[in-house]
Amino acid sequence: MSIRENFSYTDMDLWLNEKRVTEIECLVPDLTGVARGKILPRGKFTQERGMRIPEAVLGMTVTGNYPVDDGPYDRAISSTDRDMILKADPATITMVPWAVDPTAQVIHDCFFADGMLVDFAPRSVLRRVLKLYADKGWRPVVAPELEFYLTAQNTDPDLPLKPPVGRSGRAETSRQIYSIDAVNEFDPLFEDIYDYCEMMNLDVDTLIHEIGAGQMEINFLHGEPLDLADKVFFFKRTLREAALKHGMYATFMAKPMTGEPGSAMHVHQSVVDAQTGLNIFSNQDGSAAPIFKHYIGGLQRYMPAAMAIVAPYVNSYRRIVRHTAAPINIQWGQDNRTVGFRVPESGAQDRRVENRIIGADANPYLALAVTLACGYLGMTEQLEPTPITVGSAYDLKFELPQGLPEALQLLRAEDKLRSVLGERFIDVYSAIKDLEHAEFMRVISPWEREHLLLHV
Repeated sequence: MSIRENFSYTDMDLWLNEKRVTEIECLVPDLTGVARGKILPRGKFTQERGMRIPEAVLGMTVTGNYPVDDGPYDRAISSTDRDMILKADPATITMVPWAVDPTAQVIHDCFFADGMLVDFAPRSVLRRVLKLYADKGWRPVVAPELEFYLTAQNTDPDLPLKPPVGRSGRAETSRQIYSIDAVNEFDPLFEDIYDYCEMMNLDVDTLIHEIGAGQMEINFLHGEPLDLADKVFFFKRTLREAALKHGMYATFMAKPMTGEPGSAMHVHQSVVDAQTGLNIFSNQDGSAAPIFKHYIGGLQRYMPAAMAIVAPYVNSYRRIVRHTAAPINIQWGQDNRTVGFRVPESGAQDRRVENRIIGADANPYLALAVTLACGYLGMTEQLEPTPITVGSAYDLKFELPQGLPEALQLLRAEDKLRSVLGERFIDVYSAIKDLEHAEFMRVISPWEREHLLLHV
């Protein structure tokens, strides 16, 4: 169910009037997952107005810079800095719970002047993949599990992050996985989060304490991929704002703390027949259908080339290390959390596979698009998976890229993903990530100063 299911523009206007909204945040998720856009007074928010922003907003690094003299990038994004036309998606209209005055927020889609969707916008990329499923009579179903850290506020980026102080007056100094009392340390924060999420119809499910000190996980109810991507996008904003209200930070960095596990966005995924609603991963007798194995085969075949999308930053690869509760390969197994692709115990209608490779720092639209793209290619190409892994996969060899440059090389070379996700998207995305890596390489880290300054 979408945030506002089947809302029309008329419904949206009536809803805004009913809520006495005075301002509207018009949001566009960029390639990093950051909310860009404009804030309008209620009286200026009309569909006829045709709000515009430059298309280069979708072609920026996380630091706000643009590639220069990159041929593929320049062919995708006009050198004249032309505008995109933004159109609100009424199904995403919701309140901004932390605002002082009645304020709404709504996600917009991006269009060119000729009325075509901007093909390298994250929502457009996901829509493109979903259309491939629809053309086959399939409907994918997903359920993200999003990990994050709460930290003490830290205004100096040269200093390491620390766990926040809870209601006991003390910070965590040890790992408290699944501890109820450790979660209760932050009761006032989580009460606000649940209130905010209920006000926004985000359909969050369970909250648990994860392995790391101050690390939590929130689970979303299963549903349609575009709607879930919207909800993850909204939730990240909501959590950060709620944490700031309570004097702490919330971060979705893949590896924010030395010596602690990284944060993932595990995505459970299945596919149902669009007409019958039956899970196509299961036979009538409840056994696994061949197409289920093909889906897993597609994840195994294409996910290494997709790593630059699901592990989008230099920091992302600090999570993909052996024996840190993160997969290092593309093995699959039954109820096995050490592999990249876990098949939970379930009934026939709930048969699914969990992609455990995706980082919490990934753009939710692109992460869902690319994991569904890998499964789609596996099903259409009838790819067979490797034999099931029994036992720990942590001691097996690395099968995933171990750095962003390697991942980008694989992404650029994979024509099948380029075809499914869109050539211009791959060109723009790769150019941005190249520039981000170049920016990172100009920074000297504390490790280098500590171990190299006086020793080499």
